[in-house]
Amino acid sequence: MTIHTDHPFATPEPERDPVRRVRGRMPAPVTIWAAGSGRERAGLTVSSVLIADGDPARVIGLIDPDSDLGERLAAGAHTLTVSVLAGGQDQLAEVFAGLAPAPGGPFTTGSWTDTAWGPVLVGSAGWLGVRVDEARRKIGWSLLVEAVIEHAEVAAADALAHVRGRYRRASID
Repeated sequence: MTIHTDHPFATPEPERDPVRRVRGRMPAPVTIWAAGSGRERAGLTVSSVLIADGDPARVIGLIDPDSDLGERLAAGAHTLTVSVLAGGQDQLAEVFAGLAPAPGGPFTTGSWTDTAWGPVLVGSAGWLGVRVDEARRKIGWSLLVEAVIEHAEVAAADALAHVRGRYRRASID
């Protein structure tokens, strides 16, 4: 057995995509976008998020069109929630990204409350209830989703951020 100093399956340095490397150096919020209720819930970890203040305020996200949530949006889902993960909720991010197992489905991980917009993660750093606009299009490999923010709640908790492949607390102090 050989012990490597770096990941044995990582792409060699000269072959790495510079666009992905720049993106990896930009701190990104860690959120779970979710829709539906009960057994009809669908959710996805999303870090490509932008909030535009205004009247009305909007949230924009890049969603995997092949995910359960992407399929739900393509089928016409009109409302969803955006839960901002709190520090220490790394495992939830992994589960909803499809990178960690979740026997019984991802919503068996964590505690969830149903709202008029969809399921909200209990203990999150905050959440948005949003109404999806009709304008959705493919951008890169993702589905661009723009939604009007109808409800917002903030909690007194550090948010979770993702930088260079690692989760970090984004302190509110």
